[in-house]
Amino acid sequence: MPRLDGQFIHLGAGATALPQPDFSGGDWYAGYGARHDGDGPEGRLVSMFTFTTSWESWEMHPHGDEVVICTEGRITLHREFADGTIAKVTIGAGEYVINPPGCWHTADIDGEATAVFITPGLGTEGRPR
Repeated sequence: MPRLDGQFIHLGAGATALPQPDFSGGDWYAGYGARHDGDGPEGRLVSMFTFTTSWESWEMHPHGDEVVICTEGRITLHREFADGTIAKVTIGAGEYVINPPGCWHTADIDGEATAVFITPGLGTEGRPR
Protein backbone atom coordinates (compact mmCIF):
# COMPACT_ATOMS: atom_id res chain seq x y z
CA MET A 1 0.00 0.00 0.00
CA PRO A 2 1.31 3.50 -0.82
CA ARG A 3 2.11 5.83 2.08
CA LEU A 4 1.14 9.51 1.92
CA ASP A 5 4.49 10.55 3.42
CA GLY A 6 6.30 9.31 0.30
CA GLN A 7 3.77 9.01 -2.51
CA PHE A 8 1.55 12.08 -2.68
CA ILE A 9 -1.84 12.39 -4.39
CA HIS A 10 -2.99 14.92 -7.00
CA LEU A 11 -6.67 15.91 -6.82
CA GLY A 12 -7.50 17.10 -10.30
CA ALA A 13 -10.11 18.13 -12.80
CA GLY A 14 -13.09 15.84 -13.11
CA ALA A 15 -12.87 14.86 -9.42
CA THR A 16 -9.84 12.64 -10.11
CA ALA A 17 -7.36 11.37 -7.51
CA LEU A 18 -4.02 10.40 -9.05
CA PRO A 19 -1.13 8.80 -7.13
CA GLN A 20 2.18 10.53 -7.82
CA PRO A 21 5.71 9.18 -8.27
CA ASP A 22 7.70 8.76 -5.06
CA PHE A 23 8.75 12.11 -3.58
CA SER A 24 12.45 12.73 -4.21
CA GLY A 25 13.10 16.24 -2.89
CA GLY A 26 12.74 19.80 -4.14
CA ASP A 27 13.22 18.97 -7.84
CA TRP A 28 10.17 16.68 -7.65
CA TYR A 29 7.88 19.75 -7.74
CA ALA A 30 8.99 20.72 -11.27
CA GLY A 31 7.81 17.35 -12.54
CA TYR A 32 4.57 17.71 -10.62
CA GLY A 33 3.92 21.04 -12.33
CA ALA A 34 4.62 19.56 -15.75
CA ARG A 35 2.18 16.72 -15.04
CA HIS A 36 -0.68 18.75 -13.57
CA ASP A 37 -0.52 22.51 -14.25
CA GLY A 38 -3.19 21.88 -16.89
CA ASP A 39 -5.70 21.47 -14.06
CA GLY A 40 -5.17 25.15 -13.29
CA PRO A 41 -6.17 26.54 -9.92
CA GLU A 42 -8.56 23.65 -9.25
CA GLY A 43 -5.75 21.10 -8.87
CA ARG A 44 -4.60 20.19 -5.36
CA LEU A 45 -1.58 18.33 -4.05
CA VAL A 46 -2.15 16.18 -0.95
CA SER A 47 1.07 15.45 0.94
CA MET A 48 2.32 14.55 4.39
CA PHE A 49 5.61 15.50 6.05
CA THR A 50 7.21 14.88 9.43
CA PHE A 51 9.38 17.74 10.68
CA THR A 52 12.08 17.76 13.35
CA THR A 53 13.29 21.31 12.70
CA SER A 54 11.68 24.63 11.89
CA TRP A 55 11.27 25.55 8.24
CA GLU A 56 14.12 27.40 6.55
CA SER A 57 11.90 29.26 4.09
CA TRP A 58 8.52 30.89 3.54
CA GLU A 59 5.98 29.82 0.92
CA MET A 60 2.85 31.31 -0.61
CA HIS A 61 0.10 29.88 -2.82
CA PRO A 62 -1.50 32.64 -4.93
CA HIS A 63 -4.33 30.64 -6.50
CA GLY A 64 -6.23 29.04 -3.64
CA ASP A 65 -6.57 28.07 0.00
CA GLU A 66 -4.10 25.65 1.57
CA VAL A 67 -5.30 23.37 4.36
CA VAL A 68 -2.69 22.32 6.96
CA ILE A 69 -3.78 19.46 9.26
CA CYS A 70 -1.51 18.57 12.18
CA THR A 71 -1.62 14.83 12.88
CA GLU A 72 1.11 14.59 15.55
CA GLY A 73 3.00 17.09 17.70
CA ARG A 74 2.61 20.87 17.52
CA ILE A 75 3.28 23.33 14.71
CA THR A 76 3.43 27.11 15.06
CA LEU A 77 2.63 28.78 11.74
CA HIS A 78 3.81 32.34 11.16
CA ARG A 79 1.64 34.05 8.57
CA GLU A 80 1.81 37.29 6.59
CA PHE A 81 -1.55 37.88 4.94
CA ALA A 82 -2.01 39.65 1.60
CA ASP A 83 -3.41 42.73 3.40
CA GLY A 84 -0.21 43.06 5.48
CA THR A 85 -1.61 41.54 8.69
CA ILE A 86 0.87 39.37 10.59
CA ALA A 87 -0.27 36.55 12.87
CA LYS A 88 0.84 33.24 14.29
CA VAL A 89 -1.18 30.21 15.25
CA THR A 90 -0.19 26.96 16.96
CA ILE A 91 -1.99 23.76 16.03
CA GLY A 92 -1.78 20.33 17.62
CA ALA A 93 -2.83 16.83 16.63
CA GLY A 94 -6.27 16.85 14.99
CA GLU A 95 -6.33 20.63 14.49
CA TYR A 96 -6.07 22.49 11.20
CA VAL A 97 -5.56 25.94 9.75
CA ILE A 98 -6.40 27.39 6.35
CA ASN A 99 -3.86 29.63 4.65
CA PRO A 100 -5.78 31.87 2.22
CA PRO A 101 -4.43 32.80 -1.21
CA GLY A 102 -1.47 35.19 -1.03
CA CYS A 103 -0.66 34.34 2.61
CA TRP A 104 3.09 33.86 3.14
CA HIS A 105 3.72 31.21 5.81
CA THR A 106 6.51 29.38 7.58
CA ALA A 107 6.58 27.10 10.61
CA ASP A 108 8.37 26.49 13.88
CA ILE A 109 8.48 22.93 15.17
CA ASP A 110 8.86 22.01 18.84
CA GLY A 111 10.37 18.54 18.85
CA GLU A 112 8.70 16.50 16.10
CA ALA A 113 5.46 17.15 14.24
CA THR A 114 3.61 15.63 11.29
CA ALA A 115 1.14 17.43 9.06
CA VAL A 116 -1.01 16.74 6.01
CA PHE A 117 -1.12 19.53 3.41
CA ILE A 118 -3.81 20.08 0.80
CA THR A 119 -2.17 22.63 -1.45
CA PRO A 120 -3.06 24.53 -4.62
CA GLY A 121 0.32 23.95 -6.25
CA LEU A 122 -0.06 26.19 -9.31
CA GLY A 123 2.16 29.28 -8.97
CA THR A 124 3.55 28.46 -5.50
CA GLU A 125 6.30 30.90 -4.54
CA GLY A 126 9.06 30.66 -1.96
CA ARG A 127 11.52 32.99 -0.28
CA PRO A 128 14.27 32.58 2.35
CA ARG A 129 13.32 32.91 6.00
